Amino acid sequence: MNFKPIFENKPISASVPCRIDLGGTLDISTFFLPLAHLNPATFNISLNMRTTVTLSPWRDGRIKISSRGFESAEFDAERAPFRHPMGLMFAIVRYFNAHGVHVHIDSSSPPRSALGGSSAAAVAMIAAFQSALGRAVDPSETAMLAHVIESSVAGVPCGMQDQLAAAFGGVNFWRWRMGKFGIHLERESLNWDSNEHHNGEEKGKKNGVGDLNEHILFAYCGIPHISSDINGRWVNSFLSGKDRDKWKRIIALTHEFVSALKRGNYAEAGSIMNHETRIRMEMTPDVLDDIGLQLFKAAEKTGCGARFTGAGGGGCLWAIGEKHAVEVLKNEWKQITSDNEGAHLLKANVDPKGIVVAE
Repeated sequence: MNFKPIFENKPISASVPCRIDLGGTLDISTFFLPLAHLNPATFNISLNMRTTVTLSPWRDGRIKISSRGFESAEFDAERAPFRHPMGLMFAIVRYFNAHGVHVHIDSSSPPRSALGGSSAAAVAMIAAFQSALGRAVDPSETAMLAHVIESSVAGVPCGMQDQLAAAFGGVNFWRWRMGKFGIHLERESLNWDSNEHHNGEEKGKKNGVGDLNEHILFAYCGIPHISSDINGRWVNSFLSGKDRDKWKRIIALTHEFVSALKRGNYAEAGSIMNHETRIRMEMTPDVLDDIGLQLFKAAEKTGCGARFTGAGGGGCLWAIGEKHAVEVLKNEWKQITSDNEGAHLLKANVDPKGIVVAE
């Protein structure tokens, strides 16, 4: 289908947030199916470092994709490669049988920062195409489609938490299980105001993140990550029957973390996070690079929790703790990142919005 006439009238844009997480990898079916009896789950927070995809007209029969941090690529629509740095994006364009389109991806997060950027871009692109076709944009459907297309071209098992965080936004606890016709999406929204907690009961205001922003901190290590390497080793080890006791413990810790967060006990949540991080370091010591290890140790010292985002191996770390502890850690992290080229603290807040299509 030639989309050039559609976009000549008006280019269409859609944007989505990136995410930080805990309990990741459990959203991969390799893990959550054999561990289903333990109620595997993943926690993530969407951040307002948004990825925007704009669809505009291009040459008939051609597809062009441009993205910050990557070399632009253009191909004949019928020959667009899926084994390519932007192969996922070409695969999405071809799902819509599209040509005559220029896809421009603009992400406000650092390239290859392990914040779920490529999956977020996929969700935004699908939403933009759906809007161009006059279809309603449903977050569940859009996330599922992005996940299935990514899984079909990645060559490795793929999870789904990145797409869901992008589609829904906010603070969410995802439980992974199979339904009658595929993956059953079970979402528990934790968009509450922690000031509204009392006697351990959640009395939160929906769609409000309260002072959670004052309890979290983010840093970019300055080294791009390659998640498939570490993820691939975790998958191969699990398939071989190794480290399964560790994954069972990670499931339990993820539930404990969310429980502590619901009670507004950020110090306990941080301690649990550190335990989860150390288990993963036992399995793959290089999940934290040198600067990441410095940041992690600084968090432990100040009474905060810290964890890499995504599959680690570079990219970003995030921390959580009581307000005063986070303030102390912020100064520590500023010093550490200033001593490492390319590293820096990230300015971001919780983003309660998921997919936003520009009018």
